[in-house]
Amino acid sequence: MEKESSSRGAAMEKQQSFRGVVMEKQASFGKGIEKQKSFRGFMDKQKSFRIVMEKQLSFIGGGDRNKKNKDSPGKRGDSQIHLAARAGNLARVRDILHSCSSKESVDWLSRTNQEGETPLYVAAESGHSVMVGEMLKYMDLQTASLTARNGYDPFHIAVRQGHLDVLKELLHLFPNLAMTTDLSNSTALHTAATQGHIEIVNLLLETDSNLVKIARNNGKTVLHSAARMGYLEVVKSLLRKDPSTGFRTDKKGQTALHMAVKGQNEVIVLELLKPDPAVLSLEDNKGNTALHIATRKGRIENVRCLLSVEGANINAINKAGETPLDIAEKIGTPELVSVLKEAGATNSTDQGKPPNAAKQLKQTVSDIKHDVQSQLQQTRQTGVRVQKIAKRLKKLHISGLNNAINSATVVAVLIATVAFAAIFTVPGQFVEKETPGFTLGQAHIAKSAAFIVFFLFDSLALFISLAVVVVQTSVVVIEQTAKRQLVFVINKVMWLACLFISIAFISLTYIVVGSHKWLAIFTTVLGSSIMLTTIGSMCYCVVLHRMEETKFRNIRKAESRSRSFSVSMAASDSEILNSEYKRMYAL
Repeated sequence: MEKESSSRGAAMEKQQSFRGVVMEKQASFGKGIEKQKSFRGFMDKQKSFRIVMEKQLSFIGGGDRNKKNKDSPGKRGDSQIHLAARAGNLARVRDILHSCSSKESVDWLSRTNQEGETPLYVAAESGHSVMVGEMLKYMDLQTASLTARNGYDPFHIAVRQGHLDVLKELLHLFPNLAMTTDLSNSTALHTAATQGHIEIVNLLLETDSNLVKIARNNGKTVLHSAARMGYLEVVKSLLRKDPSTGFRTDKKGQTALHMAVKGQNEVIVLELLKPDPAVLSLEDNKGNTALHIATRKGRIENVRCLLSVEGANINAINKAGETPLDIAEKIGTPELVSVLKEAGATNSTDQGKPPNAAKQLKQTVSDIKHDVQSQLQQTRQTGVRVQKIAKRLKKLHISGLNNAINSATVVAVLIATVAFAAIFTVPGQFVEKETPGFTLGQAHIAKSAAFIVFFLFDSLALFISLAVVVVQTSVVVIEQTAKRQLVFVINKVMWLACLFISIAFISLTYIVVGSHKWLAIFTTVLGSSIMLTTIGSMCYCVVLHRMEETKFRNIRKAESRSRSFSVSMAASDSEILNSEYKRMYAL
């Protein structure tokens, strides 16, 4: 019984200690709960938003749901069918479309997100051909050709991305989609040619060969684009379909050969010459043949290809009166000049034709116009740079004025302190022996001329410095001109204070040196020389600065009368940098 009671007592003690520990932990946990109460309101507000997000994510199949996606719901304003199309969830798309009537299905497929993209556009861009085929069952041509804000419809975006299977699905049901154009009047064939998608190019040409003849707003055909981009197989396919396309010109009068010689693929140049070498003699609006363009671009291999063509006019003269050789010599390419001369090229002056006066005049006017525009552009850029420099210098100027004001305040306080202390620390000149009418320790230098001078000028220095301190601590100046005027006045007053305290010091030397008057004379000569030289130099600098300021103002007045922009810029630049904002000047 005693053992059982002892064991029960021990158990009760353990339970009490355990309860104490648990209660302490619960108390600390309760404190943590109280700290989190402030967040409950915020979490409640986000609860509805999380529910909506979970519903939108519930139908997306596959992938890691915990991984963040850059195309997350709500970023583009996607609907449920947009998200399913973007994720490739064919089952979800079928569920949405099968659960609706035909009219509601068309409504679903006509919806656009913030980018103006339809579900068909999203599926075509992502390359989901089976999904595209499923959507097309519920669509007509008008819905299938809806364009996004970027000007592309589902057919064009599939061409751009190179999704051949998607295009086959679209063309199978709506062949007329091949004739749609974007904002620049470019067909899908243009897009495929510029991207180099040869299989898509062949598919479109089989669908409708007339696509080769459609030109963009700038007059360029598909052959122009393919030749400029350097896609040989695309060029071959286009020429096989319609060889006459090589003679089509754009709004600049240039053929596909003109475009090809700008590049570096001489094989394309030869391919364009195969149907009819006569295309080499065609000129653009400026009278340039393909040989002129190739020479101007410095394409030596293309020039060799053109020179190898039998019957090529290597001395054709453009509207500027230049032959290819003239252009080569103008751009300064010795190798190109050598190649042309070996082929028999000559200058325009060697052909015995009189120069066209109208062409020369037009060229001269064009050159002058170009030079004037270049000078005006350079002048504007210089003006902008000078204004930036002037702003920085103005800030430095204001900073210098502030430093001068602060320095003047410190010096004024220092002079006032010295002048105040000096009047009470004059050594000697006290009564040391009993004298009738005087008491011991009484000063008797009041009648001394040196002391009177010292007392007068020391008092002037003291009160002038105190006046400067009062002004500096009471007046706040914002405008730059007013601040300069204040600094000018304070500086001149401080000159007087320094001069007066120097005179007071010199006069004091005649009192303290006793019989050694030569020391006082030496101090007088030394002090006077230094102070007069310093003040004289400062006066000279002030006068010189004022004269330069007057000259600067006169120049500005003359510029304002003449109203000449170029002269104004030239004069004001140098004056701003050299006169108004100097590295150092005296006020």
